[in-house]
Amino acid sequence: MEHYEHLYDVSENANVRFLGFVSEGTRHDFGIVFTHKFYGKPLVVCMQTGQSTLLCSEDAVKPGYLQKVFRLDSESEAQALAEFFQQYLPTISFEENQY
Repeated sequence: MEHYEHLYDVSENANVRFLGFVSEGTRHDFGIVFTHKFYGKPLVVCMQTGQSTLLCSEDAVKPGYLQKVFRLDSESEAQALAEFFQQYLPTISFEENQY
């Protein structure tokens, strides 16, 4: 067995919020895991595809990024998702020396 350097093993009671909405006839279901890890950015998981990313409201203003990471078919769907996430994701202040 190869040797691996152990980086961390942390247990945390995290808050999880499940949100769903419909836009242009497409249903979206997301789980948002709020944690203190990853510079405070929540882990956003698409419950339909399993695609996930770390995302804050500042990231959500980039529809092109959302379209790519969640594999959306249209820019208008990405824009609707951007507006949705800007309402539900926190703004993040940079936490120095997290790692």
